[in-house]
Amino acid sequence: MPPAKSGIADYSAALVEPLSELAEVTLFDSQSREFDPSSFDIALYQLGNNTFHSFVYDEALRAPGIVVMHESNLHHLIADRTIKRNDWDAYMREVEFEGGSDALLYAKRVRALEVGPDYDNLPMLRRVLAASRGVIVHSHYVEKDIRKAGFKGPVAVIPHGAWIPDADRQGFRHKLGIGPTTPLIGVFGFLKPYKRIAESLRAFKRLLRMHPEARMILVGEPHPDFPLQSLIEGLGLQSSVRVLGFTPIEHFVGYIAACDIVLNLRYPTVGESSGTLLRSLGLGRAVIVSNIGSFAEYPDDICLKVPVDGTEEDTLYEYLNALVIRPDLRSALGERARAWVERECNWRAVAGRYVGFCKAVCEGHEWPLEAPTKTIIFEPAEPVEPEYIAFWAENEEARSYVETHITRLTKTLAITPPGDEGKRVLEMGSYMQITPALKTKLGYGEVRGCYYGPAGEVEHKSVHSFECDIDLFDAERDRFPYEDEYFDTVLCCELIEHLPSDPMHMMTEINRILKPGGALVLTTPNITSKRAISAILQGYHPGFFPAYIKPSEPGAEIEARHAREYAPREIEMLFRDAGFERTLLETGEFLDHPHPEHAWVDHILDAYLLGKDLRGDGIYAVAVKNGPVRCRYPAWLYS
Repeated sequence: MPPAKSGIADYSAALVEPLSELAEVTLFDSQSREFDPSSFDIALYQLGNNTFHSFVYDEALRAPGIVVMHESNLHHLIADRTIKRNDWDAYMREVEFEGGSDALLYAKRVRALEVGPDYDNLPMLRRVLAASRGVIVHSHYVEKDIRKAGFKGPVAVIPHGAWIPDADRQGFRHKLGIGPTTPLIGVFGFLKPYKRIAESLRAFKRLLRMHPEARMILVGEPHPDFPLQSLIEGLGLQSSVRVLGFTPIEHFVGYIAACDIVLNLRYPTVGESSGTLLRSLGLGRAVIVSNIGSFAEYPDDICLKVPVDGTEEDTLYEYLNALVIRPDLRSALGERARAWVERECNWRAVAGRYVGFCKAVCEGHEWPLEAPTKTIIFEPAEPVEPEYIAFWAENEEARSYVETHITRLTKTLAITPPGDEGKRVLEMGSYMQITPALKTKLGYGEVRGCYYGPAGEVEHKSVHSFECDIDLFDAERDRFPYEDEYFDTVLCCELIEHLPSDPMHMMTEINRILKPGGALVLTTPNITSKRAISAILQGYHPGFFPAYIKPSEPGAEIEARHAREYAPREIEMLFRDAGFERTLLETGEFLDHPHPEHAWVDHILDAYLLGKDLRGDGIYAVAVKNGPVRCRYPAWLYS
């Protein structure tokens, strides 16, 4: 586990949290007490090819379980456990068990210091596979190697989980002394020769002839036997290439975000996956990989693939040149990469497949080749005409409000999942503007509303022929007056921005009263809109409605103003922490007014290569309940 300088340590730490939501998990690392396998249904071993994993290897042999093979070679681990301890007899036994008499003859030459260990052709897998009940791998490439090594038990191919990090791109570019439009290329991780660093530097030197302003960073610990600095000096790249060395993970991620292009090349390969690659894809970077091993299995539309033959350097140069010339190409590649990672490699989906495979092994069932769980997408209802919404306004004040907000109200009904006579819907903060349409147009059998007020009181409202009970309570403090899993849909529209103290209480209660797979519709102002950017750059408040509200008469209760406005990404994090999966997240107008005066903000966003999507005044989001609340007090929201 971290702080060990191991990608598998980062992987294990990321997997534990979502795995613990689905199963009872006890973590053992090199500092833990003795592992008693009789206390558990199954043991899960994260096994890598270095000395960090020696204790894992020992336990996997002692207490057979499921081994997660992050690559199809353990020879370096075995050498660390034997040769480096001067235990040559143990090394000879392992070599003979793995490869027979021919391998043993070669190992004798190794012992005589005539040759080095045959790392590439002798993977040293048979011993641990013979003691394993099941194997998890991240690619079909490694799966083939596991079968080639003679393992006949169950194998699951489970995608490597992906990080979707946030990082200050422009802040780290400034830290590097690089302008917003300077092309920046990065190589990340342990700087070993097999990562094609020499080839990358030569291709970059050719790129400089066309784009002398381009820069390259190498972020990671240099290999002691690889003369990286002298190679850079020999190519005359000292002024254009910087070696940053090992950096803490938050800086490591920040430097990835700062890059326009990330190189994740390697040859040869033993099927290893790359956490750095997944982070780069999750950050929406344009990535170039080697067309080999597990990397060849990535979709062709999310990364560019370089052959590992005589055309490697030429192809790499052409790809770099094309991506530097075409920022739109970089952006499109990165957007597809991020979307793919969010869809296929999220940690919760990965953890679900882990638990499914563990259960199958424990119960002796055959492991099915399951497709990734698909997100529930609701078919939209028939559009509700603005005139129909206006019909339910019962007085002049209500009609004026509906006319002002008709764009938002129409949009809200358009994204709300339709119901039927057997379904129930709750509208929070109900003003009875769209409440009737939930029954008359969207078809819900039971429609309830709620509003702020003394807990336990109920107001009965009627507009024309429609009647509805409005339950009163405090959404931040009270238990909602509904049974568990009572509603199919909850609407929380223009409400969360008013909550001054504990919005996660409301989200926790919404999770409780929604059925599994039930929908939450949430709308709220967008604090990162173009309007907000325009305001703050000109020295004004960015909030959509920061004003205090005057009381209607002396001594009257003051209505709740906007306490905190949210960014679209924060709404996504809110959903995740509250046990929901987002199915729709977009922005648009709140009031039906065009804003040509904000067009200049587009130029700023373009200049700094910042996204222009999700910049409308209002956030419109839908999520489905897919589990319990994950974090009652998320650090991004609570101090």
